[in-house]
Amino acid sequence: MAWDNGVASTPPLGWNSYDSFNWNVTEAQVKANADYMRDNLKQHGWQYIVIDWAWYYPGRGTGSPNQSADFQPRLRTDANGLLLPDTTRFPSAEGTNGFKPLADYVHTAGLKFGVHLMRGIPRQVVADNLPVPGTNCRANEIGNTTTAAWLNLNQGLDMADPCAQSYLDAQFKLLASWGVDYVKVDDIAAPTYRQAEIEGYGLAIRRSGRPMVLSLSPGPTSTSNGSHVAANAHMWRVVNDLWDNWEALDALFERLHAWTPHRAPGAWPDPDMIPIGRLSQQGPVGSPRYSNLTADEQRTLMTLWSITRSPMMWGGDLTRNRASELALMTNAAVLAVDQHSRNNRQLYGGTNTVWTADAPSGTDKYVALFNRGGVTADVSVPLADLGTGSATVTDLWSGASLGTVDGSLSRSLPAHGSGLYRLTPQGTTPTSTRMFIA
Repeated sequence: MAWDNGVASTPPLGWNSYDSFNWNVTEAQVKANADYMRDNLKQHGWQYIVIDWAWYYPGRGTGSPNQSADFQPRLRTDANGLLLPDTTRFPSAEGTNGFKPLADYVHTAGLKFGVHLMRGIPRQVVADNLPVPGTNCRANEIGNTTTAAWLNLNQGLDMADPCAQSYLDAQFKLLASWGVDYVKVDDIAAPTYRQAEIEGYGLAIRRSGRPMVLSLSPGPTSTSNGSHVAANAHMWRVVNDLWDNWEALDALFERLHAWTPHRAPGAWPDPDMIPIGRLSQQGPVGSPRYSNLTADEQRTLMTLWSITRSPMMWGGDLTRNRASELALMTNAAVLAVDQHSRNNRQLYGGTNTVWTADAPSGTDKYVALFNRGGVTADVSVPLADLGTGSATVTDLWSGASLGTVDGSLSRSLPAHGSGLYRLTPQGTTPTSTRMFIA
């Protein structure tokens, strides 16, 4: 059963700083992206503004945020070893403010605020042997040196010790006091699935007094852990980092199909941030650029995310969006498939992939056709396989009526292209395809 604490009954829609800014994102850049979302996207259901990794690492730079053997540079923490934002990049976090001023800014825009955490406890906190809040324990009692986390900043927690849970509880109570609505925890779903720690983060959220989305990273999460992850997180990565190349996008078809049994309200398989728009302006992969995905490939990505009800976490710098990116993000009929469809499933795989889902009306069907091949081709689906007969067809991307089809729906699609359609069986009244998301 999915864990639904009221914050992810539909797939979260938002923006994450990593694909465009690496760990270098600043308070001003976060605010600018929040302003853009408020003015252009909020009315379409986009709401999360998420700061990715190392927001507690001092300064700015092009390299990875690592520490030397003597823990230099120092991560910013309080006296109990709880993480605090770097004031070089986030000046409003001075003193004990933390992210509260920035979260307040985001909330005033009618949006929600999120952060990234690396699994475990900072190694410098263990070395300093700081007290664990609310306990008689010290940090060197709860750090698990056999499960070091990435980048040498953190090590795992010994969840067999109740004081390890107390440390997580304290960190999440601090996040809750700032107004955090979404937490992405890294190095926890793959390459090793950290069951005890995943349960610990979920418990810390429940004890924090503030509902938060729990997102797990990276992937690929193993489907053998499907029941557990769906019961203990709201979204989890099904692949490793996704970037703007067709091969990586094409590989997602099989992964998202494999996760179908575990997709449910409050439990969303996550194909990673959307690598569209202005990317890698300050790293982390390649030179600054607009997405290398073609226009057809970008539409295919958004069609696949929608028909599989995937979380949509935009990776490009929103403030650098062109008309084409904005159009991809604001098609209400397409977003309605992601937010409100049911019984989403693949009918056929391979070069000509077909997915379908039920519309909220109970009679209409959504159909996504994909040409994953390298040349233009016809992609078809017999209407009998959709459980319907003659039907009127609406192209959801263009809004155009395509008339009535009998026997099968067939469309000519460009290489790596797709189409997304709503089919209304003859004899029923079509409902609006221009549905706006509340």
